Amino acid sequence: MKQSMLLDKYPIHSLELDKSETTCENVDAIIAFLKERVEAHPISQYIAVFDHHAHTSALPDGEIAAEIRAAKILVFCFGPNLLSPGVTAVRPRSIGVTELADKFVVNFMEAPMPVANDAMKEWAQALRNA
Repeated sequence: MKQSMLLDKYPIHSLELDKSETTCENVDAIIAFLKERVEAHPISQYIAVFDHHAHTSALPDGEIAAEIRAAKILVFCFGPNLLSPGVTAVRPRSIGVTELADKFVVNFMEAPMPVANDAMKEWAQALRNA
């Protein structure tokens, strides 16, 4: 898992997974795998799946890099407390799954909550030969 700064301000974690490294054959299978993990976690709750590729494809001026075949985002929330209104600015969480010709890219923005980061890293890494 690689950690980097997107646009010099967003800390993200990314996993590039060659298609030969997982039994998941497409973005939907990866999303289903991750959704199971979200639903099994004691403090996370599934919210939705957003098809980013379909949305952008439908826009009159939508632009998608040629190498991107599919892109969906799993939306969920880790919410063990709600101690200030500011917390709602950093929730919910999401994991993006993008399919390229030879690999999948699974990424998420770093959460201000170590338990969430640890869980999301574990879920992504569990995709290897899952």
